[in-house]
Amino acid sequence: MITRREAVRLMSAASVALWISEADSACGLPAADVPPPLAPGLPTSPERLALIEAFKKRFDGLESRFEARTYKSDWPMPYRLFRPEVKGKLPLVVFLHGSGGQGDDNEKQLGLGNIFGTRVWLLPENQKEHPCYVLVPQSNRGWVRYDPEKLKKNEYEIVSGPGQGVTLALEVVDAVRRDFRVDDRRIYVTGQSMGGAGTWNMIASRPGFFAAAAPCCGSRSKDDGTGSPETPLWNFHGDADQTVPIALSRDRIAARRKAGSHPLSTEYAGVDHNVWEWSFTEPALVSWIFAQQRN
Repeated sequence: MITRREAVRLMSAASVALWISEADSACGLPAADVPPPLAPGLPTSPERLALIEAFKKRFDGLESRFEARTYKSDWPMPYRLFRPEVKGKLPLVVFLHGSGGQGDDNEKQLGLGNIFGTRVWLLPENQKEHPCYVLVPQSNRGWVRYDPEKLKKNEYEIVSGPGQGVTLALEVVDAVRRDFRVDDRRIYVTGQSMGGAGTWNMIASRPGFFAAAAPCCGSRSKDDGTGSPETPLWNFHGDADQTVPIALSRDRIAARRKAGSHPLSTEYAGVDHNVWEWSFTEPALVSWIFAQQRN
């Protein structure tokens, strides 16, 4: 038994997002739909914001550990690759940048808000516990699929099917698998905003291939969330997002659950489009990702 005061203290230390998930469970959703415990503090509390600031300081200099490479196919795709010091077959994390990372300079996909989703895997404690390769491709044609004829005229009309950027990025994944000792049972994909939509598109484009996916505030696409329902997925979105409506995530998660899948979904109260600052600093995310593997 705990006192009322203790109960209030514990609730105030928990993320609103976790309350939403627990409420879903109480309403009859499968227990598997409940995310792991989140970092303490309400999303906009000083305690939680301090965790984000602490992570930013620890990311300094980690970008120098990525090798600059280029894959040549129908058009060249620049990419960055982090290679772990540990030998043997190891997991691969694929990160898809947001719109600010577009281009062909092989730099912007590591900058701006992308620092969180590219660097967190390289932190010393994470490499010690979960050594892995990290692949960060750069697209100058987005990630979702656009009408091919209109794309030639620099017109971007979203249509169904594998994105042009996703298709080429999957070729890069296959090239890395050939060149290095990647554990095919443990290949993961994550991304934010435009890259979040790319994450949904990528798992739908190659069903059953990825061991887990973690899209953040995925923007508009023709992917309804039901692609590759067997793939474990943890989705993140801020409920105050002024750029990508949270309804997009809610609709995809609802459709995925209706298809028989058990995705995790975390919404952060009061958080705008930069939800990646919260999602990639969740202490449980890295452990959850690497706990998943294909049979």
